[in-house]
Amino acid sequence: MRKRRLGQVDVSAIGLGCMGMTGLYGERDETESKETIRYAIDQGITLIDTSDAYGNGSNETMLGEALKGRRDKVVLATKFGNLRNPDGSTGVNGRPDYVPQACDASLKRLGTDHIDLYFVHRIDPDVPIEETVGAMSRLVEAGKIGQIGLSEAGAQTIRRAHAVHPVAALQTEYSLWTREVEDEILPTCRELGIGFNAYAPLGRGFLTGRIEGPDSLEPKDRRRDMPRFKDENLDQNLDLLKTLKAVAEETGHTPAQVAIAWLLAKGDDIVPIPGASRRKWIDVNIEATEIELPAAAVERLDGDFLPERVHGTRYPGGQMKRLGI
Repeated sequence: MRKRRLGQVDVSAIGLGCMGMTGLYGERDETESKETIRYAIDQGITLIDTSDAYGNGSNETMLGEALKGRRDKVVLATKFGNLRNPDGSTGVNGRPDYVPQACDASLKRLGTDHIDLYFVHRIDPDVPIEETVGAMSRLVEAGKIGQIGLSEAGAQTIRRAHAVHPVAALQTEYSLWTREVEDEILPTCRELGIGFNAYAPLGRGFLTGRIEGPDSLEPKDRRRDMPRFKDENLDQNLDLLKTLKAVAEETGHTPAQVAIAWLLAKGDDIVPIPGASRRKWIDVNIEATEIELPAAAVERLDGDFLPERVHGTRYPGGQMKRLGI
């Protein structure tokens, strides 16, 4: 497995995102999810990512059980501050008094005494980022976390946070059909020496080419609520896949592998964390780290997957307001 660097730690060129293992994209299979995590580690994936928001903490509990006997082989990342309440409501909490509470709860669920990379999942607009990161820096001093990360933060917030304590990584959505970070966010990270942790690198499954319409999604699939997967938007977005599928056929790879390879080609500081809840996808994703796309293929994909050609926002309106703060 090739390596890349996030902050002061070397990690596998791709990580494993665990969000989809908690039933957000359909029925869950906890046994297979645990086996997938173990299999990924055995194949050389070292960065494992979760959040206390996934399944209201159940994702962390599941991951902690899967990591028994393997904890020392991974860079464990989790997040806090993006609240998903049992009644279905959501919120954000970045208050300094909440930070250690959230961390201790995550440590208990994960069954570990330290978190390697701890992210602010969403920025609290009512709390200065200096206060949130200041509380996180005290967790570093206490040995409870190793490095600090931000998720979906705006450029100015990144600068302000980094001035308080070095930020190891920014975790934000980045893929062929989500490229807005290229304008300001990614250049800011590179200026400051902050690694980029790209989540949803396969566009929540869209870039695999296996979604042919709304009926491809299970009734309880969270993507049914996302504008990009709505009827009219999805129909138009499917046209974008023509070039991706053509490049995949020409190069002898799957569309998903091409999508990951394209992202890896965007810089050595980018570490994608594709989600996988089945062992069979781990090998497919790992193979993508060995692909070097021809420059002409990268240019074709760049030209066809322009942000203005994508129909629909990536989250519903309320959640979009919490991005880029």
